[in-house]
Amino acid sequence: VEISLSTLADQVGACAVALQPLHDLIRAHVLGAERLHADDTTVPLLAKGGTQTARLWTYLRDDRPFAGGAPPAALYYFSTDRRKEHPTRHLAGWTGTLQADAYGGYNDLYHASHRPAPVLSALCWSHARRKFFELADIKATARKGKKVAVEISPIALEAVKRFDAIFDAEREITGLTAEARHDARQRLVRPMVQDLHNWLRTERARMSKHNPVAKAINYMFEEDGRWDAFTCFLDDGRICLTNNAAERALRGIALGRKAWLFAGSPRGGDRAAFMYSLIVTARMNDVDPQAWLADVLARLPDIPLSRLPELLPWNWSQIPQRRAA
Repeated sequence: VEISLSTLADQVGACAVALQPLHDLIRAHVLGAERLHADDTTVPLLAKGGTQTARLWTYLRDDRPFAGGAPPAALYYFSTDRRKEHPTRHLAGWTGTLQADAYGGYNDLYHASHRPAPVLSALCWSHARRKFFELADIKATARKGKKVAVEISPIALEAVKRFDAIFDAEREITGLTAEARHDARQRLVRPMVQDLHNWLRTERARMSKHNPVAKAINYMFEEDGRWDAFTCFLDDGRICLTNNAAERALRGIALGRKAWLFAGSPRGGDRAAFMYSLIVTARMNDVDPQAWLADVLARLPDIPLSRLPELLPWNWSQIPQRRAA
């Protein structure tokens, strides 16, 4: 049976309307967090004469690294560009700690005028490490046919080793309570972070400002408050060292771009973001999205509004008998 694209789009639209109450509950759950991960990725958008670069944004609640009891969930939004007005609108009225990269589009959230209070920036150590790793990646340099002895920076290599020691210590405390993570960081991680800070400062003072390693160092230091944003995790056991959780939440979109090619319209992009919110949230809670959505769509017409929370992935997964046909 052949189904036209317009018919398929209508069916997805009808599902989105039916699932809107559940999406609203997931959105409220995500924005009820005191700490969020945030990131965005490109998606092609069909436009006159070809495609333009649009964006899918994600805001992720995941308290599992500090043994928090709240279920994990993800919220996605679509936009036709990457202007800062989008995250400002997405997180209007929210305050807490935002784990993200150093993209300037989040800056309005950190401003004193943001209500109900300024958001605290917690920057990602994976992004900082990556800049040094690219200067010390012997295998990648060899693949490019360059002379390793000339291209590899010993300072960048040493920086990566110091970063990795911090990452190793952090892996050992993943899943512990916030209090236990905080205590372990004071004993184990803070001294390494301080040593790294002093060493990077000393090395940068010896370099030309045009040196690629100096630029990697400046990523952590050059703007007011940036080092504070990198190190605030030391004082709060809930904060993660990296923003890898958000990057993982966007990985499926990066892979999907090879299959679905582009969003056909802004409305199609909005629907894609809507469905990603549901599907990724289900997966984060170890629920099969297809089975969950099929069951939910069958139950929604008859379930009273007061019982809607039963259909959220983390509640649905605890009632296996209700999945039977």
